[in-house]
Amino acid sequence: MSFIDSIHYLNTLLTNLSRDMLKVQRGNKAAAQRVRVGTIRLEKVARDFRRESLTAEKRGTFKKKKKK
Repeated sequence: MSFIDSIHYLNTLLTNLSRDMLKVQRGNKAAAQRVRVGTIRLEKVARDFRRESLTAEKRGTFKKKKKK
């Protein structure tokens, strides 16, 4: 998975988790299961994102913005 793909996947996961969290508050048991599974996926994708972020930073993919 590339760096940009990881960002999009993280965003999608967080959106789905937040939507299901609202359902959990209303007592939806299936949504609670989806949140538990989603947090496991989130942990794995976040770990990959950190690794890809460090690699991109070392390569110089990130460029610092100049201060005015």
